[in-house]
Amino acid sequence: DGYCINILDTPGHQDFSEDTYRTLMAADSAVMVIDGSKGVEAQTRKLFKVCVMRHIPIFTFINKMDREAMDTFELLDDIEKELGIATCPINWPIGSGKEFRGVFDRNSRELEIFSDTKKGTSIGEVEKVSIDSEEAKSIVSEAQFAQLEEEIELLDGASAEFDQEMVSKGELSPVFFGSALTNFGVETFLQHFLKMTTSPLPRMSDKGLIDPMKEEDFSAFVFKIQANMNKAHRDRIAFMRICSGEFKAGMDVFHIQGGRKVRLSQPQQMMASERHMIDTAYGGDIIGVFDPGIFSIGDTLTNSAEKFAYEGIPTFAPEHFARVRQVDTMKRKQFIKGINEIAQEGAIQIFQEFNTGMEEIIVGVVGVLQFDVLKYRLENEYNVEIRLEPLPYEHIRWIENEEINMDKLVGTSDMKKIKDLKGRPLLLFVNSWSIRMVLERNEGLKLSEFGRS
Repeated sequence: DGYCINILDTPGHQDFSEDTYRTLMAADSAVMVIDGSKGVEAQTRKLFKVCVMRHIPIFTFINKMDREAMDTFELLDDIEKELGIATCPINWPIGSGKEFRGVFDRNSRELEIFSDTKKGTSIGEVEKVSIDSEEAKSIVSEAQFAQLEEEIELLDGASAEFDQEMVSKGELSPVFFGSALTNFGVETFLQHFLKMTTSPLPRMSDKGLIDPMKEEDFSAFVFKIQANMNKAHRDRIAFMRICSGEFKAGMDVFHIQGGRKVRLSQPQQMMASERHMIDTAYGGDIIGVFDPGIFSIGDTLTNSAEKFAYEGIPTFAPEHFARVRQVDTMKRKQFIKGINEIAQEGAIQIFQEFNTGMEEIIVGVVGVLQFDVLKYRLENEYNVEIRLEPLPYEHIRWIENEEINMDKLVGTSDMKKIKDLKGRPLLLFVNSWSIRMVLERNEGLKLSEFGRS
């Protein structure tokens, strides 16, 4: 319908929640896909708190209705309780699992009939039948029809009414039901989404809000970096969200954090493994540009005469730590290159012992699966085999007042002094109570749970 939608898919696994978090920082609305048999899961809770905090619209798609699902009212109750957001079902399921017959559209009062024959293919015409027709009674069993009428009556009396303003503020989530595997309900959802979503939203910077509808100068921020997406090219791509103005291939822009002009070359957009080069892009678009190793997550790029930076993207505090050693000491150069490049992508965080050189490297991750990814990528992309020695630390704190003399810092027996890649001092702890003790023993010391990008 003449709209351009940029879809950002994120991992559902909780060990990669930091990656999802960064992507949410680049999005203007979010689609929360919930498994009908499981309800709100732990990682969903954590990430959608971010959406609620940023007041971005949240659309809910309750998936896998062709399998046995929880009671529909319980599912809605779960969303409202766990995320603190009101729900408004736009359609309503008729049965689930083997008894799933389709959905009832509350506005048009039509039944959309489910057919289980088109797994994984694009959907044909959805059969729509008015609930008041005789045909409806022949498609849906008498018991299901009676249950549907009862549930709709209950819903009309109890659920929140649709309010576009509340949806736009992120205070009301429109809910849809279907089965993504069989493509049922997806097209209906997308059609409603187009009507309910917004144009690209303004973004906060250190000079105030930048509105893409008013600001003509180009500006963007980097939210993801990925190396070696194409093994044949050994390339490194910085993904950026354009916040205002027009992007043109090969344009020169000012890199705020780098303090210099850079040329944005080889701009591309992707769909699954397909990529195509582009000439122009606009506010709201997501593009990938070639990164010669100069960009970091959270960097701002602009050609505005008045230089400004968008809000940085906080890094999650790692919860698992390991000492990393290469098996073949002759491959030191590849090892350092690989571990640094993977760290720059934000996939891992790397630290050093406080008073030693680069010999001792400690890796911190949010989820343990990231250790496996690190091992696999170093072997496959850099031809380096490593050994990981798990460390007992579970808590990390950045030192906010960096003038503190680290040599005179009074610690505890389970504390370790380390530094990050920029030489900033940090502390690792096995127990949380040790953090309080160290603060008590060192007057004026300020510790923070979040690092700065």
